[in-house]
Amino acid sequence: MSLKLTQNKYYPYIRDYCMIVIGALIAGASYAYFFVPNNIAPGGVTGIATVLNFLLGKPAVGTLSFILNIPLFLIGYKTGGKRFVFRSFMAMMLLSLFIDILPGAPVTGDGMLASIFGGILLGIGLGLVLRAGATTGGTDLAAQMVHNRFQFISVGTFLFGIDCTVILLAGVVFDIQAALVALIALYVSTKVIDTVIKGWNTEQQMMIISDKSPQIAQRIISDMDRGATFIEATGAYTGEKRGMIYCVVTRAQIMQVKSIVAGIDPHAFVTVSDAHEVMGEGFRNFSAQ
Repeated sequence: MSLKLTQNKYYPYIRDYCMIVIGALIAGASYAYFFVPNNIAPGGVTGIATVLNFLLGKPAVGTLSFILNIPLFLIGYKTGGKRFVFRSFMAMMLLSLFIDILPGAPVTGDGMLASIFGGILLGIGLGLVLRAGATTGGTDLAAQMVHNRFQFISVGTFLFGIDCTVILLAGVVFDIQAALVALIALYVSTKVIDTVIKGWNTEQQMMIISDKSPQIAQRIISDMDRGATFIEATGAYTGEKRGMIYCVVTRAQIMQVKSIVAGIDPHAFVTVSDAHEVMGEGFRNFSAQ
């Protein structure tokens, strides 16, 4: 993407609204092609709409979802900022629309496959909407309102309770298998949402504890052209000051760092963990987000 475009003052708004439209489309496809044809209700207001559509036969799932969301937005709009509420209402309308207008031909009749691939699509779609600073359901606003009134009930607990209730309802209305595959869909979508929000590119962060940390850091800087940060650390058992290095590298560079450490201090203590969405010198710029 050109630097000129990303520096345009309207770029963040264009990017966010494009993500809302694309995210709502992808999430809508998960219901139209996987969930609704297989009677899978993975929580939330749209899950309730799926159950009601099965019981009543009409209106369509998207329309029902829109109707159910209206009072939630009216009740909870004061708990969120104007921009958040507007974007969320837009995302909710688009999701409801796409669920109904996309051709509802099931991709598969296997409940397990439908829950997995539908969960992946739903997670990608909702993740994009969340990255744009919105949500697709009034349940988020209602949860915030409940939390403001009853501090001991967290937003996450309230949303989890709604999802569990919807899945139990699906088990009663459909069958126990419908509840089980809905749980799978909910789990998969949650994990995919986390991945989309944190970022697709996963770098590696390394913590190196060694008495020879200055030598190791110098090699990382000179040999790999990567930054390194010293962190003051004290051994809990000995009470002695120990050198600690923090650095972020690509997956391909992990073995090179290990080789440097092994060559300087074979007794060093090293940990490696994922670092999502790394921004700054040597990685992605903030303006590119």
